[in-house]
Amino acid sequence: MSLNSALYVGRVRHHRFRPKQHALSYAVFWTLLDLDEIDGLAARLRLFSRNRFNLYSFRDADYGDRSGRSLRAQAEEALASAGIAWDGGPIRLLTMPRILGYAFNPISTYFCYGRDGSLRATIYEVHNTFGEIHSYVAPTDSDAAPLRQSARKVFHVSPFMGLAMRYAFQVEPPGARVSLAIDGHDDDGRLIATSLSGTRRDFSDATLLRLLASHPLLTLKVTAAIHWHALRLLAKRIRWQPHPAPPDTPVSLGTALPHHSRGTARS
Repeated sequence: MSLNSALYVGRVRHHRFRPKQHALSYAVFWTLLDLDEIDGLAARLRLFSRNRFNLYSFRDADYGDRSGRSLRAQAEEALASAGIAWDGGPIRLLTMPRILGYAFNPISTYFCYGRDGSLRATIYEVHNTFGEIHSYVAPTDSDAAPLRQSARKVFHVSPFMGLAMRYAFQVEPPGARVSLAIDGHDDDGRLIATSLSGTRRDFSDATLLRLLASHPLLTLKVTAAIHWHALRLLAKRIRWQPHPAPPDTPVSLGTALPHHSRGTARS
């Protein structure tokens, strides 16, 4: 059976440029889950389940409004709130799975396609370590990769960065590989550069078992790495930012940039 769902194996990189340099890089893998295929995957695989404990699992209530209701319906509501036309095509979610019941995803990306196969929009669902969630919804204006989008930062992620920033997204949608680069710009220029990239693998028990050996306790290590690097930033005397109130709405709108554009608009 041909699947749109897949696994992607690669790396996450993060580089802060000011006021002191700081960089990190670590190996990661992600699941790309067609929202209409999750139940079929769980029925076919021994090591992957939906909404119950397994070596690898997907829990609907980890995402969106955390109610556990249909993520497809929630994505459709987010697109509608942003005024993005969508005709009910596939939605595929790039995210890290729960491993032995534990997961933390700093960012998960929904790729929203039209019935004709064209990518209509992306939803970047951002989680912070304070238990809060916010989504940036951005339309696409071209089928040519990489796609470029921009959004004003409205959601607190790191206590070492404020909200007076814009994000520039550069996306290569899932195919033989996937990549997402996010640059953060403030009034003084580029402050951070973050990227993830991976190559496609079959979504199978055999691949999941190999990934357990090559990436043991991945999701726990991601959380540990976040706190370890926070300590390193404190040691470098990077100023601690107070935690602002979350945005009034759970979704904010981004914009598509011309395909040739590399910068971010100021606002």
